[in-house]
Amino acid sequence: MSIRDFLYMNKNDRKVIAVLLVVGVIVVGLFHVLGGHEETTPLTEADSLAMEDPRERPNRDYFHDESGEKQRFDVKKSVELFAFDPNTASADEFLRLGLKQWQVKNIMKYRSKGGVYRKPADFARLYGLTEAHFRQLEPYIRIGEAHRAASARYDSDEPSLRYEREERAPDTLRFPTKLRRGERLTLDQMDTTLLRKVPGIGSYFARRIIDYERRLGGFVSVEQLMEVEGFPESALDYFTEGSGHVRKLNLNALTLQQLRAHPYINFHQAKAIVNRRRLHGALKSLDELRLLPEFSPEVIERLRPYVEF
Repeated sequence: MSIRDFLYMNKNDRKVIAVLLVVGVIVVGLFHVLGGHEETTPLTEADSLAMEDPRERPNRDYFHDESGEKQRFDVKKSVELFAFDPNTASADEFLRLGLKQWQVKNIMKYRSKGGVYRKPADFARLYGLTEAHFRQLEPYIRIGEAHRAASARYDSDEPSLRYEREERAPDTLRFPTKLRRGERLTLDQMDTTLLRKVPGIGSYFARRIIDYERRLGGFVSVEQLMEVEGFPESALDYFTEGSGHVRKLNLNALTLQQLRAHPYINFHQAKAIVNRRRLHGALKSLDELRLLPEFSPEVIERLRPYVEF
């Protein structure tokens, strides 16, 4: 709109436009007067927390204890190992042991609903707890008398899973005295109670060793202990070879499933043995397997102490 058009406009229209221009000038002037001297304030810790995306900060900073009270996590970054009772330990103690906040929250929720850890193995069921972390914590788990299962005081099939009577010998206690440097166990005289005396081996790991020995048929060398996943190499010094007596496999009598159950025979090797028996008759020597691509010289020598014909 030109000035000429403005002058020839209706008198009322000119007044309205003039008023709008005056109001605009006043607003711009107030903005410069009142807002022109603002300074940027530093971002405080509270501001930074408020600006975080809620999806990035789930509601895990707090938990409800057994009494229903809301408690805040005191986050610890360093991992410590110390004796603890999973039925009474605080959230802060669990965090110091290296557990995640959401794992601690699950523990507190489980306990608030009346859940009880009767034995160390119960704690292994904690969601997200790795096997390596549990083996690290297991020697430090102490279940209080008030929470132990009464049946654990009586005989069971697994000596390492029961609480021994007070009148039994000291070397059969649940937390036995560890072997001193120079003391050794023979491979053919091991059980879970004796294995728990070896530094670095707890009841959980002792059961894994015995289970592997059962599947293998017996150990013939100390180095075979390293075949147990996670076995601490430092514990090898506490073992010595025994008589070398092992349970042997009859390669001509076992089925495919029975053959593959042995740790040294996989499915393809078991299938190759069964097919060779079917095509060429009973095996007379382990060396006949050298003709099969599934059996390298190393595999045959490792298997030699465990087969018969």
